[in-house]
Formats: sequence, C-alpha cells, structure tokens
Amino acid sequence: MIKINVLITDKKWKKYINNPELYLKKKIRKLQSKHDYFEKKNFELTVLLSGEEEIKKLNKKFRNKNKVTDILSFPFYEKKQLFTFFKNRQTCYLGDININIYKIIKNANNQKFIELFDKLWIHGLLHLLGYKHRLNKDYIKMQRFEKKIFNSIN
Repeated sequence: MIKINVLITDKKWKKYINNPELYLKKKIRKLQSKHDYFEKKNFELTVLLSGEEEIKKLNKKFRNKNKVTDILSFPFYEKKQLFTFFKNRQTCYLGDININIYKIIKNANNQKFIELFDKLWIHGLLHLLGYKHRLNKDYIKMQRFEKKIFNSIN
C-alpha cells in the first residue's frame, strides 16, 4: 500500500486542482492497480505543493543552487536499501517531493496544467525510488518508466 501525505503552502494550487490530496490519492490507487511494480510495495511519501520562494530556499539549502526550479525530490533511502524493505514487504518512508506551481503554470504552454503536474510528481516519485538520470542510459530508462506510469494513470 502506498500512503501519500499532501501539504499545500501556496493557495494558488486550489485554483488548478480543487482538492490536490484527493486527486493524488486517486492517482496513487490507480497506479497500484495498474502496475505490478507497485502492487505489493508498502511505502509512504510526502508531496509539498509550494511556490517559488519556498522551493528556491530549499534548492539553495540542499543543493547549493540559488534559483527557482520546478521540482525537488528528497529520497530518504538509497535504492539498495529500498530493495531490502520491498523484498521483506516492510513499510518504509520514501521521502519528500516539492513541486512549484509557478513553474508548471509557466511551462504549461501547450500542455494542460494537470498533465504537467502528473509528469512532475511521477518524476519525483521515481527519484524517491532510486532512479537517477545523470547518465544518458539512466535518463532513457527513467523516461520510459515515467511514460508508462503516466499513460496508465491517465
């Protein structure tokens, strides 16, 4: 079972998604029902829906980059450690995802807001699960999994 906690620090989110917590919980349920990968795993994560100021502070503090970004992921475990939890069917806390609404609004030119939002939280979730994209081959692998998840929940 996947448990998701949603925190909203920028009120503008509710203009685009009436009830973000309910929305994400429905998407997570769909994700679990459509993918064997998620079916028997027990984990929890937090999604922080913020604005530019907050994400910029976190980016500066944790990545030493003094700029606004669209998403930050803060994994609690390395991929190898997660495997042990999942193998033993233990529940673990994956970590936190922070998403900046203003970057979505700015980048949602030809895409709908909700589609870009889904792509971002899926991307963040995969980072929490240990996926990285420093190397091109890792980027391609991660991107394929993102698309597969996105298509199955929409």
